[in-house]
Amino acid sequence: MSLSYELIRAYTETLKEELIPAMGCTEPIAIAYASSIASHALSAYPKRLRVGLSGNIIKNVKSVIVPLTGGMHGINSAICAGIIAKAPEKKLQVLCAIDDTTKIREYQASVSMEIYELDTKNDFEIFIEAENDGHSVQVRLAKRHTNIVSVILNGADITESYHTESDQVEKSSTDRSLLTVENIVEFAKSVDLCELKPYLDRQIQMNMAIAQKGISEEFGASIGKTLLETGSKDLRTKARAYAAAGSDARMSGCELPVCIISGSGNQGICASVPVIIYARELNVSEDKLYRALIISDLITIHQKTGIGCLSAYCGAISAGCGCGCGICFLKGGDYYEIAHTLVNSVAILSGTICDGAKCSCAAKIAMAVEAGIMGMEMTFSNHQFYSGEGIVTKGVENTIFNIGRLAKQGMSETDREIIKIMLGK
Repeated sequence: MSLSYELIRAYTETLKEELIPAMGCTEPIAIAYASSIASHALSAYPKRLRVGLSGNIIKNVKSVIVPLTGGMHGINSAICAGIIAKAPEKKLQVLCAIDDTTKIREYQASVSMEIYELDTKNDFEIFIEAENDGHSVQVRLAKRHTNIVSVILNGADITESYHTESDQVEKSSTDRSLLTVENIVEFAKSVDLCELKPYLDRQIQMNMAIAQKGISEEFGASIGKTLLETGSKDLRTKARAYAAAGSDARMSGCELPVCIISGSGNQGICASVPVIIYARELNVSEDKLYRALIISDLITIHQKTGIGCLSAYCGAISAGCGCGCGICFLKGGDYYEIAHTLVNSVAILSGTICDGAKCSCAAKIAMAVEAGIMGMEMTFSNHQFYSGEGIVTKGVENTIFNIGRLAKQGMSETDREIIKIMLGK
């Protein structure tokens, strides 16, 4: 089987679009990015702010610590940090521009700020209105973390001033519906790695660095350290522990960047770290590790295509299933084994809720990796879940479709109730 040139390009571009660095949880960083545009456009710190956020963003920002703020957390902190950073060119690493955290606290104490939930059909949307000495700016981001819809300064549209060449690529991002498990496996096995190697090297370096940081220091609930200290000393425990530790650090405001997947650092960690741990323990070639990461990354993205960027369905589950497929490849699996690994994995934990970014995400990652590994081990033991057992149906693509339907349609009311609970309504 050989893939067309068009599919090879589509899969290559998908990985290049997805594997980007971000410092901190991506939803508060997106708020900081939008806020940074506002202060940059005004050439001053706003004196008044009115910030509208879609419910899912409120959910994902409410409890997480924002990096480089001295331990501050939540929506107000993300807004104020972005205002002080005033460096929109850095995008999801915007907070790197902060050189004095005391400025954030001083600004937060002085600014007039209103935060409200947007009435929008978009799961992801940020709308900021900022004023200073008779000047005003409105900034809107929607659908993706760096997708600038509009920037209006004193009534004039200056959106193009904030669009870079990479933004134009993002607007016409590759059609994710072209992804299939069979083609992903063939692509991973045959693609020339020269173009993708820098992206995969960055993923390995960044995500293993934050995982190691989470193991060596105390962050959050220390799920990773707990697994290593209290669990068995086998390879699967190590894979779960290091993936969880990366999230421990990230959710607690660690300043190390992460290479994200599907707009999520936690998914980026979960899709990559266990595969890297297994590859090193199995002593496979660098080439095989790269190809296993491609399988894990693209299968994670493939599942998320039907689910959407933000939902009530925990994204770590998709990444855990993806990493199980990558590990399956490391252990000699081909399309048949990888497809069965995915079906087995999604049958185990599908429906796990997302109730925002926070310390317990690390525990969910540990369980998601366990599901991926269990799904893989079932396959190699000639065991599987069959069509008609719950949401599993005949054919891996049909099962993936069911997952998207469950998450996007079936769990939409669940999402609304989660947000109400978190906001005390």
